[in-house]
Amino acid sequence: MSEPSNSDTPLKATFKVKLNGETVYIGTVGQAYRFITNLSSVEWMEFRSLHGGAVSSLQSAAENAMLTVQATDALRALFVRASLL
Repeated sequence: MSEPSNSDTPLKATFKVKLNGETVYIGTVGQAYRFITNLSSVEWMEFRSLHGGAVSSLQSAAENAMLTVQATDALRALFVRASLL
């Protein structure tokens, strides 16, 4: 099993997220995985189901690049619901 945070597999979209006044670009599975797992779990508490789905999808996409569409969709849903996009 490869480590998702080290994955260079490109997502199907590049996300431009504003966090604390700083713009963060997320274009790979590894970048997305680090972004959503490095923040405190309390910060994702309201979106626990979407967050869990996104983490799981990113882990799967790190193993199989064919699953990047699902990972991108799960990440988009999380970011939209959390008003980060």
